[in-house]
Amino acid sequence: MSLYPVKNASGRYDNVDFTKAAGHKLPTVKVSYLRRDVLLFAAAIGVKKEELHFLYELHPSFAVFPTFSSNLAFKRTSQDVFDFIERMISSNAPIPGAPPFDPQRSVDGERGLEIISPLPVDPSGLDLEIQGKVIGVYDKGGNMILEGENTLLDAKTGKVYTKFTNMAFGIGQGGYGGPRGPAKKGHPPPNREPDAVYVYKTYPEQALLYRLCGDYNPLHADEEFGKNAGFKGSILQGLGTWNIAAHGILMELGGSDPLRFKSITARFASVVYPGETLETKMWKMPGKDGNINVVFQTVVQGDGRIALSNGLCVLKQEPTPSSKL
Repeated sequence: MSLYPVKNASGRYDNVDFTKAAGHKLPTVKVSYLRRDVLLFAAAIGVKKEELHFLYELHPSFAVFPTFSSNLAFKRTSQDVFDFIERMISSNAPIPGAPPFDPQRSVDGERGLEIISPLPVDPSGLDLEIQGKVIGVYDKGGNMILEGENTLLDAKTGKVYTKFTNMAFGIGQGGYGGPRGPAKKGHPPPNREPDAVYVYKTYPEQALLYRLCGDYNPLHADEEFGKNAGFKGSILQGLGTWNIAAHGILMELGGSDPLRFKSITARFASVVYPGETLETKMWKMPGKDGNINVVFQTVVQGDGRIALSNGLCVLKQEPTPSSKL
């Protein structure tokens, strides 16, 4: 019997067994970037002029914003725009036991990122690639959920820069009686006033700028495409909201010091439309080894809907004055 499901006349799949997917290694993806990409990313997530070390390549402390690598799996080695849907379909490698994800009916559910080594602003000589594997494929409420783990490293030296976790939701693509998946640890906000709040008003063109970082999904540019997907129109990238929150946390509680950023994870709870105002509330909690655990939640001002939930960002303890930017 084949390891891979086969589509039947009804449009559903036979031979589905989600348990076969766990541990499957995904194809290695080559990625690259230029200093221009570093600057563009910082501008696209709302980094401010007073944080010039993220925005100006001649600044003596010029640095890559810690979550910059979150878009490299989309961008890969491209230095021009590309057909996002075609690329997603053509690179949708089969996974044992699981039907192929339909990229036009799939959304990000949760993202995590951990910095192992900061990326250099000058990537010359690096041979970067992303190696990934499937943690599991689950079946919840008629949706198919894929949990994955990826590592960004230099193929020449084996040096690891970033580790990623992700959960993708295939809307309406489940319903095969597969496992529901393990229970995830939650990070609910404590019952007190936040220690810091970052308010950021997105602008109508924000998704159009952010897409130049590598996420060229027409969902973020084409109003009719967004409406056909069930939204009011084009929407802001989920990772755009996620990265805006990451910037707010580092600015408000980490002194905009990239070396203090250790990790971040959050769930995508609701879409954001360009032009809406985001409010990220942060609560400082004690962490391991003197680190600060920042529990956070991002809401949309106006109707109060939650855009990012179950947020946790870990900041390293404040360095000695001599090592600050």
